[in-house]
Amino acid sequence: MPLASLTPEKLTSSDGPLRLVISAKLKPVADLDRFQPAGFPEVGHVIYRAPRADGTYESVCIVDSPASMANHLESVCMRGPHDLDLVKELTGMPYLRCVTDAGWPDVDTSKPKTVVVTSLTEGHRIASTYFLGGKRLDGGAPVATAFEEELREACGVLKLGKKKAHPQPDAWWTVFSTLFRYDPNALVHGVLFPQWQVKIPRALSAHMEALGAARVDRAGVKFDRLGKTTSGQPIFAVDEEVAQEIKATFVLDLALIRSLGRDGLGLSDERKRLLVGLALWKVGRLLRGPFRFRSGCDLECASIAVDGQEASVDDLKINIGTLIEAAHFEQPAITDIYWPASDLYREGDNEEAGSEGDTDEDGE
Repeated sequence: MPLASLTPEKLTSSDGPLRLVISAKLKPVADLDRFQPAGFPEVGHVIYRAPRADGTYESVCIVDSPASMANHLESVCMRGPHDLDLVKELTGMPYLRCVTDAGWPDVDTSKPKTVVVTSLTEGHRIASTYFLGGKRLDGGAPVATAFEEELREACGVLKLGKKKAHPQPDAWWTVFSTLFRYDPNALVHGVLFPQWQVKIPRALSAHMEALGAARVDRAGVKFDRLGKTTSGQPIFAVDEEVAQEIKATFVLDLALIRSLGRDGLGLSDERKRLLVGLALWKVGRLLRGPFRFRSGCDLECASIAVDGQEASVDDLKINIGTLIEAAHFEQPAITDIYWPASDLYREGDNEEAGSEGDTDEDGE
């Protein structure tokens, strides 16, 4: 597809491509050689030997997994790493906030509710217990029913006893439109409600790999100058990598997005365009940077290609505000889900209700 046709209108048309593949080559800033992939103490960094067409093998390091990349792509929607408000460009786009009483443990009901997390910062998104287990605020007061039951009924999911439920075949259109109404981002990155047998896969998937990678082992030391800890002066290992090339790949499943509505059912064309536009906007904002994937992994975009054609990051600039307006969301766009502070902060089982869950946080 010509780059001039890289518009949400063209990409969601019935004769549009099945998918869009965006490849980006990145490099460490300041001409550094080393970088730090995602990893965990128990696993470390993953390097594998990938077979090539000429019969040789290449050492490839997983810099960021699809789950970790989804976290990065959602973080560009926020005003800062510790700021739970959306950037101004996304004003009017719906999402959920978990709110609680201010001033815990000395609750002050005269103050506005405190935002705890949002559906763009939670790995389970709209399927998180932070939302399903609370109650929606209406006019400042919580409604009688838990949000999980409200959402299930709105989605048309048939309840079959205490633990079994599923949507009827013709209710899937309602599932798509209801989730879009509350949180269109969930349809971009995928969401899972195992208790309802509802799973919507990722429309936008991404991963980052380093080709021709080699491990760099170095050491660090911690000094306890005042002798106030029991750790002493430990020496620890630090793993970093060097590589011939760092490549990020983004795949947008356009056929999946088009399947979310037809003939007045499910999502309208305007709403499908928003999903495509939001995905492209996220990729463009991530690649334009500056963006640090972790403390030892500060990368910048060197070049990109769209479906194999050389392109510019500016080709991914989307007037996302216009697409949000055209989607005609109900007001208020933000849904606040309330948990009493005494319930939210008490000790107990914090196990999530579960989703496809991008809980693959970056290890350092």
